[in-house]
Amino acid sequence: MRVLVVEDFEVLARSVGTGLRREGMAVDVVLDGTDALDRLAVTRYDVVILDRDLPGVHGDEICRRLAHDRRETRVLMLTASGTIQDRVDGLGLGADDYLPKPFAFAELVARVRALARRAAPAVPPTLASGDITLDPARRTAFRAGRRLELSPREFAVLECLLTAPGLVVSAEELLERAWDAAADPFTSAVKHTVHRLRAKLGDPPVIETVREGGYRLGPS
Repeated sequence: MRVLVVEDFEVLARSVGTGLRREGMAVDVVLDGTDALDRLAVTRYDVVILDRDLPGVHGDEICRRLAHDRRETRVLMLTASGTIQDRVDGLGLGADDYLPKPFAFAELVARVRALARRAAPAVPPTLASGDITLDPARRTAFRAGRRLELSPREFAVLECLLTAPGLVVSAEELLERAWDAAADPFTSAVKHTVHRLRAKLGDPPVIETVREGGYRLGPS
C-alpha cells in the first residue's frame, strides 16, 4: 500500500509516517501543498492523508484537483478543523473521509486501510494461492499451515504477487508499491527481498523469475 502524508507540522508528519511504515505501508511525507502536487504527478498513491491548511497550495485545492481528475487515490482529510460544518465542507470538496485532530493512531490506521480497499480493485479479505494464504488486515501469512515470519517489505511483495496470481509483476512495480520515494530505482533491493522471501516460503519454490519481465507466483 502506498500512502502520501501531507502535513506542515513536521513533528506530526514524521510521526505519522514512521507509524504507518511500522504497519507495513510504503509512505512518503511532504510538508507543503506544492510538493504534494509534484509527488502526485509522478506516483500513484492508494491514500493521501491531507491537512487542509497547507503552505504553498491549500489542501482544499489539492482535494479538488484529485476529485476533478477522478483518480482512484482516496483522500483522508486530517485537520484541526473539527466542526460538523468543516467536515461537511471537506467531504463536499471530494474527500473520502475526515478525521479531526487530535486523533487515535489506531483509528487513523483503520481508516487508511479501509480507504485503500476502496482505492484498489476488489480483492477477497484473505489472499491465497496453492497452500499460501495472506491476511492483509491481520498482517499474517501462512504456507501449508506454517506461519511465515516476514519483514514488512517481504510481506508487501508477497501481497503484490498474490493479488496478481499467474501474472508477471515487474521489479519496477514492486518497487513502487512496496517501497517509498527514498528507494533508489537502480537498487537491487527488490531482487534481495525476493531472494529472502523465497527462502522463507521454502520448497517447492513458487516465485518464478521471468527474464526481462519480473516475477510471477506459480502453483505450489
